Amino acid sequence: MLEIAGLTHTYRGARGAHTAVQSIDLTVAAGELVCIVGPSGCGKSTLLRSIAGLIRPTAGRVLIQGVQVDRTPDNLAVVFQDYSRSLFPWMTVAENVSLPLRRRSVKRAARRRVALAALEQVGLAGVGGKYPWELSGGMQQRAAIARAIAYRPALMLMDEPFGSVDAQTREDLEDLVLDVRRAHGVTILLITHDIDESVYVGDRVVVLSKSPGTVVADLRVELPEPREQIATREHPEFVRLRAEAGRLVRGRSAPPEPAGQGRRASAGPQTP
Repeated sequence: MLEIAGLTHTYRGARGAHTAVQSIDLTVAAGELVCIVGPSGCGKSTLLRSIAGLIRPTAGRVLIQGVQVDRTPDNLAVVFQDYSRSLFPWMTVAENVSLPLRRRSVKRAARRRVALAALEQVGLAGVGGKYPWELSGGMQQRAAIARAIAYRPALMLMDEPFGSVDAQTREDLEDLVLDVRRAHGVTILLITHDIDESVYVGDRVVVLSKSPGTVVADLRVELPEPREQIATREHPEFVRLRAEAGRLVRGRSAPPEPAGQGRRASAGPQTP
């Protein structure tokens, strides 16, 4: 679904040049949910904007479904962190959700049906006639996710989408994203600074180094399904992956194994 090869981007200005990301190679299969984490300023948002065609990388290439990205692709949806600026305040919630369907020349009545169905899927049935400013922050972000669902993208990019909501709402939205992925099979690339969140929702956690960002690890997440906020976070594999990702983000090595726990050099040949 997504292939990134040798992606490098350097910003140039009056004070000189700054390389945000360097030589990033990454592939995402259809239907995967991949999370990107890394230290502050490592180039996560630059990576996302390059994938979305919002900026042209200095070097390397991005392909979505085998087609090189040189502008914003038609088969892409983006959910931004700042929901208050991504929804038009003079349009109703249903109008906001249906807006991208104009690009596909969908007739007005059909647009409204699709929008109301998408709102129902994210738990916002009955609010289509309201305006964004009449909703809570969490509800506004649900509306932004509904807009992405309504568009039926091949790839959904999410740029720290839960960073501006409270902890309880954040957990609810994490579960919503998992529900959306299960229901629609959409491929999702989620940028986050929250390591716990990346392990909870992701099939993989890709860790970037400090600036200039490069891929230092690609961790496979194998947790019991369906995931649940309390039980999943108590699972030993969740705890292990969270710790490993945390050490990588902070640039720390793994702690030494307790005496007697590691592999013994004198144990002799092992049975295959």
